[in-house]
Order: sequence, then structure tokens, then C-alpha cells
Amino acid sequence: MRLLIMRSSTVRFAAAILALTGTAFAMPPVPRKSPEYAIVEPSGKQTLLSSLRGKVVVFTLMYTTCIHCQAEAQMVTKLQKEIGSPDFQPIGVAFNDGVTGPAVTAFVQMSGIGYPVGVSNGDSVMSYLGFSVMDRYVVPQIAVIDKKGMIRAQSDVLGTPALQNEAYLRNLVLMLLKEPAATAAKKTTAAVQK
Repeated sequence: MRLLIMRSSTVRFAAAILALTGTAFAMPPVPRKSPEYAIVEPSGKQTLLSSLRGKVVVFTLMYTTCIHCQAEAQMVTKLQKEIGSPDFQPIGVAFNDGVTGPAVTAFVQMSGIGYPVGVSNGDSVMSYLGFSVMDRYVVPQIAVIDKKGMIRAQSDVLGTPALQNEAYLRNLVLMLLKEPAATAAKKTTAAVQK
């Protein structure tokens, strides 16, 4: 009987822990509207994600000390060159603790990254991604935003291998490039109403 009581309380305890941690690993829904985010480059230039509406955006969120982040950024640079569309804009932020503008500049140059990379902090990145401060996450994190400003794909807390796969990411970007932009749809509607 005593063993049964211990097992029952252990099961209840484990269920309570799982219930509490389940919320920490809950993923925000996709697709969803991309929250505003300011990317501040080491030069001081600031780009708002909303200013890129009308383009497909691959937003890389990385550490300058991470070899996987370096590989992801190089792969995204390669895709940018190969796809060559003015409607495709990669952009990134480095957010490791204590990262500085000069460290980001050195990382971009050393890695051969061909798109803007800004400096940010972990709290801002976690808020943008919709993660809890309790979440343990891996880097890089990637969000793919369509021309209408909707996040169409996003890494989960523990990473999403498909978003680090060149063929998958290329096909996703090419598919999104074929979709109409929000502004084009509004102009068409306005022209029809006249």
C-alpha cells in the first residue's frame, strides 16, 4: 500500500511539473503577423522590419560565437545571391550576451555575410519570437516573413532542422516570392473599384 501511495504522489508531482513546463515550450502560432522589430547595425543604421513589407524576409537571430549560426548566415547569403530577387531580403541580429558592434562587424566580415546584421539582446529576441523567458532555446533561430508581413515559418525553441536546410529554405523563399504583395493587392482592388 505504501508503495502505491508513493507512486501515486510521484505521478501527480510529475504531471504538475509537465503541466507547468508545457506552457514554457508552447510555440506561438504560425502564420501570424510579424511584430515590429528594430534592427540596429553597428554603424547606427536602423531598419524596421515593417519597412521591408512587400519583400520576403529571412530573419536570422544568432550568436557571433556559434558555428551553426555562421553556417546558417553563409547559407542565407548564398541563397540571396542565387535567387537574386530585389523582393528577397535577408536580415539578422546577433544577440549573445555582451555582444558589441565591433564584434558583429568582425563576425559579418569573417563569415562573408552579405546582408545587414544588427545588435540586439536576448529579451528582445525572445519577445519577438514569442518565447517565454523560461524557455531554453538553441541558436540560430530563424523567422521567414512573407510580403504581407506575416511570419510563415519560425524555428521552434529547440531549433527546426528544415529551416537550416538549404533546399527547404530555397523552396520556401521561392514559393513566397510567387505570392502577391499586400500593397499590390490593395492597388488592384482600388483600380477595380474605380
